[in-house]
Amino acid sequence: MIRHPERLPERDAAIQGMLPHVPFDGWTKRAVRAGLLDAGLPAEDAEHLFPLGTVDMIVTFCDLADRHMEEAAAALPQTRLTARVRAVIALRLKQNRPHREAIRRALAVLALPHNARAAAVCTARTVDAIWHAAGDRSADFSWYTKRAILTAVYGATLLYWLRDSSDDDADTLAFLDRRLAGVGRIGKLRGRLDGLLARLPRLPQHRMGDTG
Repeated sequence: MIRHPERLPERDAAIQGMLPHVPFDGWTKRAVRAGLLDAGLPAEDAEHLFPLGTVDMIVTFCDLADRHMEEAAAALPQTRLTARVRAVIALRLKQNRPHREAIRRALAVLALPHNARAAAVCTARTVDAIWHAAGDRSADFSWYTKRAILTAVYGATLLYWLRDSSDDDADTLAFLDRRLAGVGRIGKLRGRLDGLLARLPRLPQHRMGDTG
């Protein structure tokens, strides 16, 4: 299980308060101080709330976004798993629409080589949260394959969304639908191939020492 960052109401309030300031001040303590003042909290708390600096702020934001997504996804209708995955991702994009520039800046920071581990952890936690919010409770080998596939789908969708200027993320959702349809075709092809292999006769295994 991937550990989440320290969860404190003060850290959550600081992140929520600083988000409108990030497009102008970046993921900095200056933005944290401004956010704390907006939230009615002491600005000097910025010095100890995020001791690891910028990456600590971004990791906390990602975790907070995951929690908001899971809470809101509980009200989604019960449908097919793929449809619920699509609905959960659409919900996440909608929730974060006001923070698009802050997310763009966060991704730029996480793209730096020395932040590769933090980027991988944030992505893995978010993908796991999407599957969990969609109702997937698998614990077998498919747990890994599902998350590997969704990592690619979600990553591509997020990058597309950052450039999307359509109303209500319409172009991004169409892009997501194409990616999910492609995954579905691969799954069906794999299922047919597995079925074909199961019907093939088994070849006898040669014992050690056999000459022909």
